[in-house]
This record gives sequence, C-alpha cells and structure tokens, in this order.
Amino acid sequence: MELELYTERLYLRPFDLSDVDLDIEMAIDPEVMKYFGGAVSEEEIAAESVNYARRCGGGCIGVWTVVDRATQEKLGEVYLTPLPIDAEDTQWELIEGDEIPDGDIELGYLFKRSAWGKGIATEACRRLLRFAFEDTPLGEVVGVVDLGNTASENVLLKCGFLSEGTRRAYAGQYPAFRITKGQWSEMEKASS
Repeated sequence: MELELYTERLYLRPFDLSDVDLDIEMAIDPEVMKYFGGAVSEEEIAAESVNYARRCGGGCIGVWTVVDRATQEKLGEVYLTPLPIDAEDTQWELIEGDEIPDGDIELGYLFKRSAWGKGIATEACRRLLRFAFEDTPLGEVVGVVDLGNTASENVLLKCGFLSEGTRRAYAGQYPAFRITKGQWSEMEKASS
C-alpha cells in the first residue's frame, strides 16, 4: 500500500519525528489551536508527537504531514484515527498492529494559519478520502467539529460528508458528519 499521496499542489507523507517542528509551530499558535483545546507548550507537544508517528492497519490509520510541492513548506496535518467517544483525546494506544481499530475512523486535520483560506485543507482531505476508499477496507469515515467552527465544517461538506446532527465524541457532544464509500464513489462519478 502506497502511503505517500499527491495532489496537484500537495504531497502527503506519513508523519515522522522530523515533523515535530510543524507540530510545535501549530501548537503554540492560539488561533490554530482555538478548536483543539487551546495552545500547548513546546515541551508538551514534543512529548506527545511520538504518538503521531504511530500507524496501524497496514499503515492506513495514522497521521500524514501535508507539504507544499512547489516550496516544500510543511503546511499542516491530516489524519485517519479512531474517533474517541468518552476520552477527551485520540486513544493513541489503539493505533498499533496490523488491524484497523474497531469503531468509527475519523478524518481530521490541522493547518497553520498561512495555509488557511486557500483550499488546502479541502484538497488534502479529499486526497486522504480517496486513499481511504480506494486503498483501504474502510467503508465509511466520520468527522466531528467544534460548535462554531464553520471553516472546518465547510471542509467536510466540500469533501462530500453529510451532516448527522450531533453525536458523542471527545467526551462531549459535537456536530457530526459521515461519508460512506458509496456516497464518495457517486460524488467522484458526478465530478468526472
């Protein structure tokens, strides 16, 4: 399974520890972290970043670093990870071994401010969805956003996700979205 993914403008590659600089840049920016629990210290993010390098399910579950193909600038991250229900954060211990974890798999993303408003998040998420539905056994993917995070909600809607009202996730209630492989296939056919 090829884990390095490309779009016209972007290169998505599995996160590795050399990407800690990007995590720190995003984590200390209060605007970037507004809907991710607020800014955190460099030390905290450096300690947690070892989790971001975890992969399972033949590599299809994990975090990808998004890089601008023209400039090689690291722009952000997209991920397919188990959606936590009663935990407040991703349960990284579930990301191990050859199997895909039970439960819903979430498409998520976080980008530094210089990447905002340029369609980069949508482009990266669409590519990751294509990977999920063409190269993995996943039959559906979910997404949740913080109430009021309309920019993030718009990314999911542009990628073909359908709103499901609210659901329990991250130990709270959040606006929820879902897309099935069949819905994605129909959307792809319609756009061809």
